[in-house]
Amino acid sequence: MKDLKRKIHYWCSDTMRNKITGKGVVCAVLDTGITQHPDLVGRIVGWKDCVQGKKTIYDDNGHGTHVAGILAGNGKSGRGLYSGMAPEAQIFAVKVLNQRGGGKIRDVINGIRYVLLKQKEMKIRIVNISIGTLSHKKDPEDELFLFWVERLWDAGLVVVTAAGNKGPKEGSVTIPGNSRKVITVGADEELGKKYSGCGPTGDCIKKPDLAVPGNRIYSCNYLYPVRSPYAYIPKTGTSMATPVVSGAAALVLQKYPDMCNLELKYRLWNSCEKGRYYDQRQGHGNLHVEKFLECQEKILDTNENLLYDSTGDKRWTRF
Repeated sequence: MKDLKRKIHYWCSDTMRNKITGKGVVCAVLDTGITQHPDLVGRIVGWKDCVQGKKTIYDDNGHGTHVAGILAGNGKSGRGLYSGMAPEAQIFAVKVLNQRGGGKIRDVINGIRYVLLKQKEMKIRIVNISIGTLSHKKDPEDELFLFWVERLWDAGLVVVTAAGNKGPKEGSVTIPGNSRKVITVGADEELGKKYSGCGPTGDCIKKPDLAVPGNRIYSCNYLYPVRSPYAYIPKTGTSMATPVVSGAAALVLQKYPDMCNLELKYRLWNSCEKGRYYDQRQGHGNLHVEKFLECQEKILDTNENLLYDSTGDKRWTRF
């Protein structure tokens, strides 16, 4: 996380001197669950198991705990070295994926509906969705999934989704990252295989919105401390890039609590650094946290994300 934070200009007056840490911002994480990792203890404020219906929190895969750590881990187990983006934010965990990291569309929709039900009571502001499926045109399941994800956005929530790991061909951004409304995050792959989903979408929308480093990101190990001596482990993918942006959004919402999701998205676009690749891989560029927190006044034209047509194959998984 230390190297990642350097690349995205995390260390600035707001995060260092003004103590912008995401405090008071509740983030829903739809994933494989969560464990009571020492870096997260005391800040898991809600739980729903849409897979097995268990009342006690758990993660039988590890993906969700890793994602939550990137977003909001406080680094306690590593003397702050592996602290997340918003180390005082709170997590509302919703398990929608099974032990293998796969899932059923109805479980994800039930998770979304539960977040909507609890939104006002729990003061949820952000929803992190590091899961997705490749699309088929006019597929009813695809349309239903997108409908409910966009319901989250229409309810005023900041919805941050993964671009998926099926790239780099054009049209490889997964659902729900292909939604015009949500914030879609690609991985800035510096070395090795190019995997991050690229746009444009089948509806001619420029995606992803931005890119963040996603290779070998260290975060909370769900087996620690009972079944493993290692508090942190690395994972790679757009799943790891997505909570980086969710965490940055939590910082902004702490500083500007009255900001709406649409304004936050436009300001995120404007604060990005120009990427090294064409815009269908990195969208508006790379995340720049310092500029994002400055929130300059310029607002982008909402039609700027329109491009041309492409399609993909279908699969449902976490990234």
